[in-house]
Amino acid sequence: MVKNTYNNQNKLLSPPVGDLGGFPYFIDTTLRDGEQAPGVVFSFAEKLRIAALLDGAGVPELEIGTPAMGETEVEEIRNLCRMGFKFKTLSWCRANKHDILCASRSETNGVHISFPVSEILMKAMGKDKNWVMSQLIELLEFALPMFDYVTIGAQDASRADIDFLKEFVKTAKSFGASRVRLADTVGILNPITTFELVSAIRIIEAELPLEIHAHNDLGMATANTLAAYMAGANCLSTTINGLGERAGNAPMEEVAMALELSAGIKCGLRTESFAELSAYVAQASNRAQSVSKPITGSTVLTHESGIHTNCLLKDRNTYQLIQAESVGRKEEDFLIGKHSGKAIIIHYLSQAHLPVDDNICKQLLADIKEKAETLKRSLSKEELFGLYTEIYSRKKSFSMNYKR
Repeated sequence: MVKNTYNNQNKLLSPPVGDLGGFPYFIDTTLRDGEQAPGVVFSFAEKLRIAALLDGAGVPELEIGTPAMGETEVEEIRNLCRMGFKFKTLSWCRANKHDILCASRSETNGVHISFPVSEILMKAMGKDKNWVMSQLIELLEFALPMFDYVTIGAQDASRADIDFLKEFVKTAKSFGASRVRLADTVGILNPITTFELVSAIRIIEAELPLEIHAHNDLGMATANTLAAYMAGANCLSTTINGLGERAGNAPMEEVAMALELSAGIKCGLRTESFAELSAYVAQASNRAQSVSKPITGSTVLTHESGIHTNCLLKDRNTYQLIQAESVGRKEEDFLIGKHSGKAIIIHYLSQAHLPVDDNICKQLLADIKEKAETLKRSLSKEELFGLYTEIYSRKKSFSMNYKR
């Protein structure tokens, strides 16, 4: 058994890293892991804008870069740290002293040191369990005097031997780590195995802040992050839009709204900032978002189906879970298209003070369907009114000819 030689009486006089008064503790890594997405490069001005938006959203901590990348990176991180934002700042390091020394010049509040903990990663990196454990202790003792706090990463924790992972976490805590990150590095977890993994660690460490860092390779990063929180991982590593390596990370906006609307857990963030944040990061990263991306996709609050719109006209809650203003958006007009029904036709014509009867409505629906199928899209209100005018003109002309 290793001996605890760390005295933390003068460290972390503020609440422990990961404590946000009972709310989930979000650590945004858009500026670190997000920028590691292939082809993504943020200018300093873009980093500054993203940081300001995240600060405005109430995110408590940002992982803002990898100082070992070079002097420019160190200088940009240092300049961000000096801007007076309210969030804590964290720099990311590999498990070596050179990276930690680079981080010490960046002026971040804390440093994150990442260790391989699965057999496949240790073998690929030419390391073994003995090296990991000895370096864990040595690097913690080396880094602690330089930073307000040190967090430790269990890289590929999802494929690690559970007994070794437990030993790793216990040792990290014993030697002064303020938080341990469980990383699902290749996105292999599912909500059930995530819950089991976090629960197994939480049993042996009841008080240590635990962080989940989920990747989205199988499309489960949001669900896994939610499952981890419900199992006891109170710290959530996310990026805006899920930006990150390969299929990306857990998207902050999705995790936050899933906590609020699916689990009934207040996320502690100003969610009305999500639309602006998502749009800006998409622009800065040159990564256009799918129109159907949850929360911030351009069509996710849009409706066309006649069955749905008939109910939505009476109560938006019938077929819409998310209130637009809660994520910084405006309620969308209903679409007019192949699947539209009478209710929306009458609604728009009534708004325009145009007379309508059943015959006109039936003919309009037939014409709308035909035109939507031809154009392979929905129609604008102007096109609806154009079709209406044609039908009404034909009806009037027929009536006049009949009278003659």
